[in-house]
Amino acid sequence: MKNSPTALAAICITLLLMVPANVLAHAFLDHADPKVGSVLAKPPSEIKLWFTQEIEPDFSTIEVHDSHGNRVDKQDAHQDSSDKKLMIVSVPALAGGEYTVVWKVVSTDTHHTHGTFKFTVKTQN
Repeated sequence: MKNSPTALAAICITLLLMVPANVLAHAFLDHADPKVGSVLAKPPSEIKLWFTQEIEPDFSTIEVHDSHGNRVDKQDAHQDSSDKKLMIVSVPALAGGEYTVVWKVVSTDTHHTHGTFKFTVKTQN
């Protein structure tokens, strides 16, 4: 039995419509405070990460490391109570230098994503 052009076109269209749904089913980093790659005159007291989807806080983490690889955050990463796409971690008074934020999250639909970014605190003279 030959495939009809109409059936083949319907299958292709269905597959194309499914691709965006699968791509959007992951919680990717939308923006952060401090901004990715930023240079700050004053050190932040916390790091905030907003994601493109709601996340599962029990399976999501944020760590902040100094330029030597030492973890410097207060290990209190948590989801914001009013914004399920926002995770926050506190940091002590950071010295001047470069810092790396390492994040791993699970979205509410159980997809895992992870990433890193850096920011710099200017050395005070």
